[in-house]
Amino acid sequence: MRIAPICLLITITLSWVTAASGQPIQGMVKLKLDGKWIEGQPLRWNKQRVDLLGRDGKLWQFNPDRVTEFRKTADRFRPNTTSQLRATLLRELGDGFEVSGTNHYMVAHRAGEGSQWAHRFEKLYGSFMHYFSVRGFKTKQPAFPLLAVVCRDRDDFNRYSAQQGATATGNLAGYYQPTSNRITLYDMREKDGASGDSWQNNAAVIIHEATHQIAFNTGIHDRFSHTPQWVVEGLATMFEAPGVHDSRNHPDRKSRINRGRLDDFRQIAMAAHRWETIRDMVASDQVFSSAPRSAYAEAWALTFYLAETQSGKYAKYLAKTASRPPFSKYTADQRLDDFTSLFGDDWPMLESRMLRFVSAL
Repeated sequence: MRIAPICLLITITLSWVTAASGQPIQGMVKLKLDGKWIEGQPLRWNKQRVDLLGRDGKLWQFNPDRVTEFRKTADRFRPNTTSQLRATLLRELGDGFEVSGTNHYMVAHRAGEGSQWAHRFEKLYGSFMHYFSVRGFKTKQPAFPLLAVVCRDRDDFNRYSAQQGATATGNLAGYYQPTSNRITLYDMREKDGASGDSWQNNAAVIIHEATHQIAFNTGIHDRFSHTPQWVVEGLATMFEAPGVHDSRNHPDRKSRINRGRLDDFRQIAMAAHRWETIRDMVASDQVFSSAPRSAYAEAWALTFYLAETQSGKYAKYLAKTASRPPFSKYTADQRLDDFTSLFGDDWPMLESRMLRFVSAL
């Protein structure tokens, strides 16, 4: 049926008043957005914006005025089945692709390459969960299969990214989008003239981006609330080290050091380091735009220091940042308060101890 947008908003609000408490609504709706039908669970709405979690895990955010038709479809949210997700991926990618599945992943790739991709994502998932379980951190099972798309080459990657509303600029080789909940990357072996057994570049992208995806789907981060960028990137850069993402084969502490990020930190940041650098990064994401290489190195150094020397507090801090109300602002003062409540507000002392730790690596 056709309902005026404002009436639609009132109808939803009256039908599921539990949304006023800020909790996700358990029912599902189907609506026509800009002429296209989508189905999912309303998470939040007001007169300016609706946040709807699609059955494929995608987060839709739109003005209610763009909705022309609407109906309730179920009393409980039901994610798409694996066969529905597989069909969606193949329909998007076209001929020459197939989808391989594991316990937690569905990976779209060139036909005939199933044995080369999906199990690598699944192996990282196991390592990630092991890392946090032995440190006493409670994780949860993903609500959806974790999706990844491996494009044929850079041109294919650019085209597919544009179709998905993303811009693959510069040297970007892959990315995870919290809104789509997907990883997108491309096979770099042919580009680099590498043999079929050479996986170093592909593996590096998988490790970093899959760490993001797993963290946002297992309760380490929350997809619907803002997580400080240093927390997100610090964790992903820490997992780049073999001793973190593959601790069974690299059990010694030296293997947990990310040599590339350590070199960057020593070359770019260490000599003229100031305690304000740490405080400013905790309070704001701005440095990731103005000085990204330095920001990534700084995020790694602080994360590795906290994870190695204060793992209990670090786990509590991750839990604190992941438990914020969905879609709420995270002000600089709030970010600083959450950090100092666990690690103290003596910034010069924190800097001194971190630099001493890094110098000894």
